[in-house]
Amino acid sequence: MDKVAIITGAARGIGLATAKIFLQQNYKVVIVDRDKNEVNKLKLKNDKLLKYICDISDPKKNKSMIEDIYKWGKRIDILVNNAGVADFGKIETVKFKNWRKIMDTNLDGTFLTTQNVIKYLKKTKGNIINIASISGLRASTLRIAYGTSKAAIIQLTQQQAIELGEFGIRVNCVSPGPVKTKLAQAVHTPDIVKAYHDSIPLNRYGMENEIAEAIFFLSSEKASYITGQNLSVDGGFEASGVGLISLRES
Repeated sequence: MDKVAIITGAARGIGLATAKIFLQQNYKVVIVDRDKNEVNKLKLKNDKLLKYICDISDPKKNKSMIEDIYKWGKRIDILVNNAGVADFGKIETVKFKNWRKIMDTNLDGTFLTTQNVIKYLKKTKGNIINIASISGLRASTLRIAYGTSKAAIIQLTQQQAIELGEFGIRVNCVSPGPVKTKLAQAVHTPDIVKAYHDSIPLNRYGMENEIAEAIFFLSSEKASYITGQNLSVDGGFEASGVGLISLRES
């Protein structure tokens, strides 16, 4: 039977790039997203592909989703918890409803989807890849809710890895740095782009496919003894400190 991979938040960006790689590797792939319009725009046509519209932060809908996917694929091998939202603002002005919106999707959705899929992953000794962010490792301005949610994902990954390891289920995390997505290109001003470049040793944004390749690696047998880890795919951003600009100028 073909292995089945679920990728949440996969109607665009990193999630979509990841789905394409799994399809290329002959997986049956489930693209999950709550944005019906974006899902319907997808031109991917493959008899191994299922498009599923769901708000993963809703406990009942999440549970039904996983049950439907299992009925479709007859097994579940990989879960990529990629769905996430962002909202930026100063600590003193962030509204609680915006805080909750981010936590509901980024943290609660990841928790619920993982919890609902465990009984199926036990059968296949499958694995989970959670998508966090460099913002969960390095604090920056205007990201009080987003950064906190992603830091929680990194800790959640370790908790999951410890408890699920005895069942042969591996759980790892990928933390992307700035990535050249359509959203980033739309909201990052020239000043922001320059600031990122000045802080990244590789001096550029990452590409969606580069993050997707890291996700696929962690899901593969080539990573069979890796669990409970966070992989920063960020061009060296996490490692960089002060002095990079001066070094380049000299």
